[in-house]
Amino acid sequence: MPALMFGIIKNKIGETLDYTFHEGLANCRDLLLIGHGVTGNKDRPFVIALANAVSASGVNVIRFSFAGNGDSAGDFRACTISKEVEDLQAVLSVVEEKNYRAIYAGHSMGGAVGVLAAAKDDRIKFLISLAGMVSTEKFYDTEFGEETPDTGCMWEEPDCPLSSDFKNDLNGIHSTAPQAVQIRVPWLLVHGTADDVVLIDDSREAYSLASEPKKLVEIEGANHVFSEDGQKPMIEAVIGWLQTNLN
Repeated sequence: MPALMFGIIKNKIGETLDYTFHEGLANCRDLLLIGHGVTGNKDRPFVIALANAVSASGVNVIRFSFAGNGDSAGDFRACTISKEVEDLQAVLSVVEEKNYRAIYAGHSMGGAVGVLAAAKDDRIKFLISLAGMVSTEKFYDTEFGEETPDTGCMWEEPDCPLSSDFKNDLNGIHSTAPQAVQIRVPWLLVHGTADDVVLIDDSREAYSLASEPKKLVEIEGANHVFSEDGQKPMIEAVIGWLQTNLN
């Protein structure tokens, strides 16, 4: 199928979202959506590896970049969790039109996006959090607390300016724990024990609050982006869980 079989996807303010489709089995109506974390995009190596492996297992995949990231339209300075929830809902609308069953996998800040979206949008039928962020205000204070919004940048990356909108949104959300309690779909949480960006305590907290069915997979020694020895067990955890839960 063509890469743009879902046509041009735009968010509610008209920004085009860049995406890549990976076809699974011809008769499969399940579709995994993969959302990235802060400063990331759909072309992160572990995102591509996950998409290729899941589609090879038979499940369709879309990996996409939130507005302002990668080749998606928009201003990076306007990126917030709340705005990315709306981006995800725009993708879900297209998926719904094509009559697919949506699974969402979010990494890091994209994990927070998934929890907030799944708590209120029943189009997400299965949820996966990969090193998912829960304590949003704590994350901001730890990683960017010494930077000045609208003058500084994230992790010394000039292409990733730190905005007041970003700070205010993360601080306003404070934590996705209240929404974690509301999740009523099967939920897989995967986190590396050596993650020093989003601590594994975030996933442990979310898991403790979640309803059944739920599963937490802790990958010994894996870092925030599941690089090197962390990638294979992360992918195996996702595919194994999908095979168990999709029917």
